[in-house]
Amino acid sequence: MKHEVHAHSHEHSGREPGNGHCHHGHAAPQATAPDAPAGTIYTCPMHPEIRQPAPGNCPICGMSLEPVMPALEDDENPELADFRRRFRWTLPLTVAVAVLAMAGHRLFDGGLASQSWIELALSTPVVLWAGWPFLVRAIASLRQRSPNMWTLIGTGVSAAYGYSVLATVAPGLFPATFEMHGRIGVYYEAAAVIVSLTLLGQILELRARSQTSAAIKSLLGLAPRTARRVRADGSEEDVELSHVHVGDQLRVRPGEKVPVDGVVIEGESAIDESMLTGEPLPVTKRAGDKVIGATINTSGSLMIRSERVGAQTMLSQIVQMVASAQRSRAPMQRLADVVAGYFVSAVVLVAMVTLFGWGLFGPEPSWVYGFVNAVAVLIIACPCALGLATPMSIMAATGRAATQGVLFRDAAAIEAMRKVDTLIVDKTGTLTEGKPAFDRVAAATGFEEQEVLRIAASLDQGSEHPLAHAIVAEARKRALGLDKPDAFESASGIGVRGSVQGRPIALGNTALMESEGIDWTPLQHTAEELRQEGASVMYLAQAGRLMGLVAVSDPIKATTPEALATLREAGIRVVMATGDGETTARAVAARLGIEEVHGEVKPQDKLALVERLQHEGRVVAMAGDGINDAPALAKADVGIAMGTGTDVAINSAHLTLIKGDLRAIARSRLLSLQTVRNMRQNLGFAFVYNALGIPLAAGALYPLTGQLLSPMIAALAMSLSSVSVIANALRLRGARA
Repeated sequence: MKHEVHAHSHEHSGREPGNGHCHHGHAAPQATAPDAPAGTIYTCPMHPEIRQPAPGNCPICGMSLEPVMPALEDDENPELADFRRRFRWTLPLTVAVAVLAMAGHRLFDGGLASQSWIELALSTPVVLWAGWPFLVRAIASLRQRSPNMWTLIGTGVSAAYGYSVLATVAPGLFPATFEMHGRIGVYYEAAAVIVSLTLLGQILELRARSQTSAAIKSLLGLAPRTARRVRADGSEEDVELSHVHVGDQLRVRPGEKVPVDGVVIEGESAIDESMLTGEPLPVTKRAGDKVIGATINTSGSLMIRSERVGAQTMLSQIVQMVASAQRSRAPMQRLADVVAGYFVSAVVLVAMVTLFGWGLFGPEPSWVYGFVNAVAVLIIACPCALGLATPMSIMAATGRAATQGVLFRDAAAIEAMRKVDTLIVDKTGTLTEGKPAFDRVAAATGFEEQEVLRIAASLDQGSEHPLAHAIVAEARKRALGLDKPDAFESASGIGVRGSVQGRPIALGNTALMESEGIDWTPLQHTAEELRQEGASVMYLAQAGRLMGLVAVSDPIKATTPEALATLREAGIRVVMATGDGETTARAVAARLGIEEVHGEVKPQDKLALVERLQHEGRVVAMAGDGINDAPALAKADVGIAMGTGTDVAINSAHLTLIKGDLRAIARSRLLSLQTVRNMRQNLGFAFVYNALGIPLAAGALYPLTGQLLSPMIAALAMSLSSVSVIANALRLRGARA
C-alpha cells in the first residue's frame, strides 16, 4: 500500500511533518471499515501528513488511521469494537493468571512446575490473540525503522512472555539464581496484564478521540435532508438536497431550514443564523438579501433562488475548514516531535542499562530484578501522551471556535492569535455594514446631476464593490437609462476606469483623479462637507474633465463599538486603514474612538503599513473583506477575513469571521490563550510523567524503600497518561469565550 505524504499548501508551510519519515512501500496492518464511504481518505491524528485511501496504521507512530472527514452516519469505530471484544474475552484469563502468580504457590504446593504450564495456557490467548495488533505494530515499526510506542510495548510484552515460555519449557537452561519459590521465575501475569491494560487504555483513548469529531458531526447535522422546489408551472415538490441545482427556486416555510445558499426573491422573514454565526438575534431578510443554508426560517414564508449548492455552500466550506484546521500541526508540536524522534531509542538504551546495571550490581536474584525493571521501563515510557498533547487540543479548539462563528485556517493561526497586540481594520464591510446607501450627487459647472449619476452608474455596472452597487441601485430607482460600459478596469483601492459611449471615464478618490491629471478642486468644498458627515465621495471625470461627484454613506455596524471597546480592554492597538478619503475616514474613526487613521490608502500602502508595524516589533492582525485587502491579510501575522467578504480575502486570511462581527476577534483571542495554555499543560504533563516514570521503573527508589515498580503498574500508568491528556484537551469544548 502506498502511504501518501502530501506536502502542505501555503497554510501549512514551514511546519515539520512529524517526528520521522514515512517509508514507502511497506503496507501498514489494516482494519476493516466496510461502512466507510467510497473515496474516504484516512489520516493519522498525530501525523496529518500521512494520507491514504484505506484504513490502516500510521507508519510513523503506529496509531490507527481515521477518516479526514467523519460522516454523520458513521457507525462505531471498528477498531474500538475489535479492541473491546478482545478485552472482554481475555480479561477473565488475565485475572486468573494474576491470581495464580500471587497465590499459586499455596495451591500448587510441591507442584510449581505444573503451575507454570497452567499460566502458559491461560496467558497465551491473551498475548497472542488479544495482543496481536500490538505485536504486529511493533514489528512494523522495526521493519520501517520508525520506533514508536508500539516498539516499547511489543518489546516489553515479548520479553516477558518469551522469557517465561523458555523458563517453563527448558528450566535447566537457567542458573539457580533465577529460581523463585522453588521454580524458575515466570512473568506470564506481567505480559497478560500489560496487554489487557493496554487494550483498556486504547478503548478509553478511542472513545475520547471520537469526541473530537463531534463538532464536525454537529455541523454536518445542521444541513436539511430535503428542499421544496417550485416548478415552472408553480407546483411544488420535495426533493433530496443533492438534487437541488444552481438557479432553482425553493420555498422555505416557517420553521424550516434554508436548504442551500441563495438570495431571497419573494417574501420577508426573520432568519436564525446562530448555529453558524454565534449571533443569537434573528436577522430580517427581504427580497435581494442573501441567505445561508442550514439557517432556520423563524416566521414568514420565503422564496429563494439557489446560488451555491453541495460543496460550494458556506456550511460545506466551514466543515472543510474545520477539518483542515484540526489536522494541521501546531508550531508548539515541533518540540514534541524533536523529543519523540530520539525518545524511543533513548528508552531502549535506558532499559538495557537497567537490565545490566541490576544484573551485575544488584542484590540477588539480580538478573531477575534487572529483567523486571527493564520491562517496566519499556512499558511506562510509551510516548503516546507526548504525541497526543497538542493535536487533541487543536481538534477540540477548532470545533469550539466553529460554534462561535470563528474559522481558524490552521493550528499556527490559533497559536499566533494570542500574541496579537495591534489590529489594522478596513472600514467598508469591516467597521461598517458594507451595504452602503446612496447619499447625493453634485455636478460640476456645465453638467447635470442626473447625467453625472447616469454615467457613474453605467461604468459601475461592471464593479462588485458595495459602493458601486449603491450607485447603480439609485440610478435604476430614478429610471435612468444606463449604457453598457465599453471597457472596465478596477484601479484597486482608488476607484475604477473604463469607457462609456466611447468616452474615457474615471470614477474614484482624489488619488485616482491626480493619476488621471484631473483638477478636482472645484468640488473640494462640497466633498469635504459630505466627508465630515461620514460619507464616501467619488469624483467622476469624462474625457479629462471633472463632471461631478457622487456620495454614498455606509452605516457603522451596531456591534462595532462594543467590539472595539473589548479589544482596547485587552490592550490591543486599533488602526484604521481605508481607501476612503481622509476626512471620511476620520469622521468614522472619531465616532468609534479610533485614534490612528490612514485614508486613501492603496493595497500596497496597507501592505507597507503592516510591514512597518511589524518592523516596530508589533504582532499585527489585519481585518478586511475586499480584494484590495488580500496582500495585507496574507502578510499580517494573523489575517482576519470577514465571512461576508470576497473569496480572495477569505483565502488570504488565517481566520475567518463567519458573520463579519468584530466581537469574534476578542473571542478568538481568548480561545487562543486557552488553547495554548491547554497544550502547555498537556506537554508539561507528558514530559513530567516520563521524567518521573522512567527513573521509578528503573528502580531509583529501591535503595530507599525496598520497593520496585511492577510492569503491570507501569502499563496502567502508561494507559492513564494518554487518557488524561485527551480528557484535559476536551475541556476546551466547554471553555468560555
